[in-house]
Amino acid sequence: MKNVLLIGVGLIGGSIALSIKQEHEATIYGYDVYADNSVTAAKIGVIDEAVTDFTGMAQIADLIIIATPVEATLQVMEKLASISPVIKALVMDVGSTKKSIMNKAEEMAATGIRFIGGHPMAGSHKTGVESAKVHLLENAFYFLTPNSITTDVDIDEAKTWLKGTRAKFLVTDPDEHDFLTGIVSHFPHLVASSLVRVAQHHAKEKPLIQQLAAGGFRDITRIASSSPKMWSDIVSQNKSHLLTLLHEWKNEMDTVIEFVEKGDESELYDYFDGAKSFRDSLPVRSKGAIHPFSDLYVDILDKVGALSHITALLAQSEISIINLGILEVREGLNGVLRLSFQDDNDRDQAQEILQKENYLTQITL
Repeated sequence: MKNVLLIGVGLIGGSIALSIKQEHEATIYGYDVYADNSVTAAKIGVIDEAVTDFTGMAQIADLIIIATPVEATLQVMEKLASISPVIKALVMDVGSTKKSIMNKAEEMAATGIRFIGGHPMAGSHKTGVESAKVHLLENAFYFLTPNSITTDVDIDEAKTWLKGTRAKFLVTDPDEHDFLTGIVSHFPHLVASSLVRVAQHHAKEKPLIQQLAAGGFRDITRIASSSPKMWSDIVSQNKSHLLTLLHEWKNEMDTVIEFVEKGDESELYDYFDGAKSFRDSLPVRSKGAIHPFSDLYVDILDKVGALSHITALLAQSEISIINLGILEVREGLNGVLRLSFQDDNDRDQAQEILQKENYLTQITL
């Protein structure tokens, strides 16, 4: 029986813990700065035992997973490095930026601590250990960023521990990781927030904007609703790459301004066509850097009880709806109901149930 220490008992850490329990004979101990989190995790079976101090457990652990925000991870690493005698466990983290963490890992390497950086590129629109699922990371990309003393044996050990995630592993340099995730995750969050801020400025004088933005605008900027604290930390940690991308974006917008000013239909067409072609070539059902919204669209009749019947059907099958909205309802016509689920598995099950009841459903509109 192996011992696993999980530091930071939340959605990602809890999901990894469940995947380890599924694949390995291991006792999982959980520590969280908010003790109630680890107590709750033990009660619902995500971990086996909650601990109030991780230093003692670190000395007997075979694996240590740090599943905290980056700044907190750096503090935990400092504490682990101070433990004597030197801990023997393989240490991994799950931080969304890697350069500062791996710089710290290089310092720890001098003491002989084996550390492999990690970043599972998956998540959920729900947070907390209560939302942890064994299949949360399935088919998601999982970055591993070794340091200078990491061996192939260490990397294989990490993959073996994480086998139950069913993730797709990518081994890369920390700086390369930060650049890639900067382009496809961190930078889009900045852009989405800037679009919302522009709308916000005009909404003060034109209140109708808030009503008009309730449709497609709200959809394309949904990632702007993410945690301000988390994203301010990420931007600070990935500052150099994001500044490069922001200047590149600024130049791109200067080009767009020229196109619009000239009003050249051919240039505008080529610009939009190029963007459309690349966008349409992106994988549809694959998990990427930004967690996709698992939405299902359902045609419903505009009549009493139509909505409650659908929610009752899904409740009977214990499928949780995390959000819903009626996109269009006019008297005498069908409405379009958008149901949002935690992941594609729940969405696909919901679609199967509703189709058996003769509802017309679509994955995308």
